[in-house]
Amino acid sequence: MKEVTLTPTSYVVLGLLSLAGEATPYDLKQIVAGSVGNFWAIPHSQLYAEPARLAAAGYVTEKREAGGRRRKHYALTERGRQALEQWTTAPSERSWELRDPGILKLFFGADPASLAQDQLATHSERLAEYERASEAELLETLPGPRLALEAGIGHEREYVRFWSKLANRKKTAGR
Repeated sequence: MKEVTLTPTSYVVLGLLSLAGEATPYDLKQIVAGSVGNFWAIPHSQLYAEPARLAAAGYVTEKREAGGRRRKHYALTERGRQALEQWTTAPSERSWELRDPGILKLFFGADPASLAQDQLATHSERLAEYERASEAELLETLPGPRLALEAGIGHEREYVRFWSKLANRKKTAGR
C-alpha cells in the first residue's frame, strides 16, 4: 500500500462514500453539488483523481465495470472508516476561509450601495434554497447534513441582514 497524506478533499471523499456506500467519481460530483459544495469548494478534477489515490493507499476499494462505460466504483475500506472516524473526532483547526466575491469587492473599494442590491438578491435566493432543503424528510435521518444546513441558513441570514443594511444606507443617503 502506498502511504499518502490525507487532505480535506480526501476526507470529503471518505465522508461521502460513508454516506453513499458506493459511488463513481461522477456520483461524488453530483453529491457534492447538492451538499458540501454549498460550503466547501472542490474542483471536479479532484473528485475524479482523489478516489484512485485513496484506493492505492487502501482507504477505499475500486471496482471497475466489466463492460459498457467501464466506470470505477469506490467504497470505503475499514482503513478508510478509521481515518474518517479519527478525523471527525479530532479538534478542528482554528483557521477557516470565507470566500465571498461580494466581500472581496468591498475590500478593494467597490461602492457598497451599488453592490448591495445584487448581493442581497443572491443571498436571499440562497437562503430560500436552504430553507426549502431543510424541509426534506431525508434530513431527519441524517443529523450531520441537517446541522450543516442549519449553519448555512444562519450564515445566509446574516448576509441578508448585512446586505440589507448596506442597501438601506443607499436609500437613506439619497434623501
